[in-house]
Amino acid sequence: MTSKPVDLPADLASAYLALLSEREMLQAERDVVVAERDTVVAERDIAVAQANAQAMLSDSEALIASLELAIEKLKRELRGRRSERTARLIDQMELQLEELVMAATEDEAAAQAAAAKTSSVRSFTRKRPVRKPWPEDIERERVVIDPPVTCACCGGARLSKLGEDVPETLEEVPRRFKVIETVREKFTCRDCEAISQPPAPFHATPRGFIGPHLLATILFDKFGMHSPLNRQSTRFKCEGIELSTSTLADQVGYGTAALLPIFDLIEAHVFAAERLFGDDTTIPIQAKDKCTTGRIWTYVCDDRPYGGAAAPAAIYYASSDRRGEHPQKHLAGYGGILQSDCYNGFEPLSVAEKKVVPITFAFCHAHARRKFFELADIQKNARDRKRKGKPISPIALEAVQRYDALFEIERQINGLSAEERLAARQEKSKPLFDDMHEWLKRERATLSKSSEVIEPIDYMLKRWDGFARFLEDGRICLTNNAAERALRGIARRVSLCTPSLSVCKHWKRVRVHIAQRATFPGNRRFDRLGRQIGGPDLIGRSRNNLDRRKNACGNKASYQIA
Repeated sequence: MTSKPVDLPADLASAYLALLSEREMLQAERDVVVAERDTVVAERDIAVAQANAQAMLSDSEALIASLELAIEKLKRELRGRRSERTARLIDQMELQLEELVMAATEDEAAAQAAAAKTSSVRSFTRKRPVRKPWPEDIERERVVIDPPVTCACCGGARLSKLGEDVPETLEEVPRRFKVIETVREKFTCRDCEAISQPPAPFHATPRGFIGPHLLATILFDKFGMHSPLNRQSTRFKCEGIELSTSTLADQVGYGTAALLPIFDLIEAHVFAAERLFGDDTTIPIQAKDKCTTGRIWTYVCDDRPYGGAAAPAAIYYASSDRRGEHPQKHLAGYGGILQSDCYNGFEPLSVAEKKVVPITFAFCHAHARRKFFELADIQKNARDRKRKGKPISPIALEAVQRYDALFEIERQINGLSAEERLAARQEKSKPLFDDMHEWLKRERATLSKSSEVIEPIDYMLKRWDGFARFLEDGRICLTNNAAERALRGIARRVSLCTPSLSVCKHWKRVRVHIAQRATFPGNRRFDRLGRQIGGPDLIGRSRNNLDRRKNACGNKASYQIA
């Protein structure tokens, strides 16, 4: 089949005009293509600009939420916990910040994907905080990619190593379960027909169908991370292991019973100290059809402020209320120095008269200073003045300044021996404190009954002997902050479910090794693997070693006990 010949012009002028017409048609088609391409590029640029704007907006929202959360936390650190609503507000802000950061990262990835389609607009990159380095003792795996054997440019084989790039990627090794089959072979004697068999191995719990490592994980998730057993059961089921909630509850009971000897040893070690810090904090307790407020009590021995050699440790108790019978039961056999607030339930006079060696109380000056500071808080009063608040109390402000001078002396003598601390206090602190006593009495006589500063002044004057006891003994600290630090992790822990009182009573045994982490000696760094290795080893050895009277380590350092 032949194609039809194209009619060509017969003369040169007609051919020239035909060429011009064809050129104009091609130019018009080219202009249309260029216009369409410019439209596509413009649309891409607009899409990239919109994606960058959205990423910048999400980043700004995340930054604002992060700053607001930091401000609220600093306010709480500065002024203390104002209300339960503030705690819930901070928790909600943390959740909101998490969502905003996730959204900002997604928008940034979308902006980068849009910018990859064009070369005229750069993608938006968020400013991220500097990441902390990985722990030095973490397990590392070095993967070396095969180097080139020839030059990628000229193909030459004479290569010399110039250096290397080593990016670090954090990875997780998923946990795996295994069943340990312990074989006990039986043998019969051909002479007497008696049967011989090796004894059964030790198990942390009766029948031992859950090993110490797994038991320690269950206990830590429940009491350390506040993960209820029903959620743990669901997670085990997702991993192919059927462990019902009742089965886990039985094992938790066995685990706390196995840790009881360790608890008894630490309890004996704590109450053998010559001086203790005591404090309590509230904790929600699940009751019938409602939630009540219970108490967690702690007693801490820490002789490091005056160079003592005893190991620091802390012990915890739980109660359903704050009646004095609870601390009196805890301190029934104790007769040393107790640093605490002015709660008279620790040992009233009726109980002290019956004891051979009553408790010597040394009250916390941080509590006394806080009462004055609340009346002398310049920033708070400046905000309240806008709402017709009361002016700053000059007496409270001077009391805070006098206390600051005493605390400065304490910072200078921290870590010295008890004798050196006592000598320095007699030389420097006693004149200041005696002068403060006379000044408080003079100011108290001039105040009216309606004055707010009367309450903190009476708080000190009525208990002056207890507040002045630090001038008589170099072992006594000016504050009860050691006990407050031991309770800080409990007071700020957000639980997934409200515990019952029985759970709190079991918790005190499991919490023992965690509590001691907060009071380790300053020259010891807590081992990152303590939760996974120290816990199972403690459970696995507790009953076996203690029942056989081995490794009674109550007098060792707390990091060795843990």
